[in-house]
Amino acid sequence: MRAETIKAISEIEQSLGLLRRHLDWDNSVRELAELNAKAEDSSLWNDPQKAQEVMRKRQDLDNRINGLLKVEQALKDNVELIEMGEAEGDQGIVTEAERAIVALKTNVAQVELDALLSGEADANDSYLQINAGAGGTESQDWASMLMRMYVRWANQNKYKVEVLDQHDGEEAGIKSCTLQIKGHNAYGKLKTESGVHRLVRISPYDSNARRHTSFCSAWAYPVIDDNIEIEIVESDLKIDTYRASGAGGQHVNTTDSAVRITHIPTNIIVACQAERSQHKNRATALKMLKARLYELELQKKQEKVDAANATKTEIGWGHQIRSYVLQPYQLVKDLRTGFTSTNPDAVLDGGVDDFIQASLASKIHGAAGDVSDIE
Repeated sequence: MRAETIKAISEIEQSLGLLRRHLDWDNSVRELAELNAKAEDSSLWNDPQKAQEVMRKRQDLDNRINGLLKVEQALKDNVELIEMGEAEGDQGIVTEAERAIVALKTNVAQVELDALLSGEADANDSYLQINAGAGGTESQDWASMLMRMYVRWANQNKYKVEVLDQHDGEEAGIKSCTLQIKGHNAYGKLKTESGVHRLVRISPYDSNARRHTSFCSAWAYPVIDDNIEIEIVESDLKIDTYRASGAGGQHVNTTDSAVRITHIPTNIIVACQAERSQHKNRATALKMLKARLYELELQKKQEKVDAANATKTEIGWGHQIRSYVLQPYQLVKDLRTGFTSTNPDAVLDGGVDDFIQASLASKIHGAAGDVSDIE
């Protein structure tokens, strides 16, 4: 057996072992058996909403468990084929089985992704809020570049994008925007993008062509359905109306239809100007607020208080998750995982899937070694 094949087998076995621990294997198998029993109970459909939830959980868990079992079985089968081919002197069988083992590494990566996108709200649509940091036009232009990057990423993943709120800069770019990105696992993927993004480049707004550093924050939180109850006390809200700005239709600036809601206890602020109707914008903003409060609870459950308060941190040095360097060299580096790309243009054109994959995989591989080599 070739050294490369032995290495691939070892890597796959290690990933499968880590996945089993991540999934809490025995408890997951037990939970699936319980869900299967519920699914076979005819009385389950007396409550259609509960039945749909049970069936969804059952399908998700079944996919994760059986996805891992299929890879384990395929690895075992191909190792046996190699041993048989070597014993019989049939190099064709050996070569074919070795190719299959290399291909299994891609299958393992997909099983990992499925396992890591199994959180309570990971499958949901997502809101994405982008805010320019200090620095005026420079940071506002960088905010518009980030907005374009995520819109392109969404399009590449066949997600739908709606601009709920946008505030343009005085000279160029945007001060802030809120997008709603609709598609399966949109939140599960975008939550890894929450944090401060740093850009280093020769400024197109500097007549002396000096290098500038700009900061922007991105913050993802899940869209929630009406079945999730989040209590909001009316007296805790400060509601402002204002005239909409930016793209939004021929009459967007003619009335004070845009709505901004501040949740006083948490200082969470949401805004919507997507509709011409103040009533519709208020309803959407309230839904966004409920989503933010729900996301806050998710973060508390996961003991990630720092992440839950990320929107309150300073947008600048010390808080960034990723650096995009355009000059004097070209490099995009994620500071959490070490994953890099030497093609910033492709990343800024929406190519952030590798960074998302590396960030998700680090939860499994963090204890096993460097994740910067994840493809």
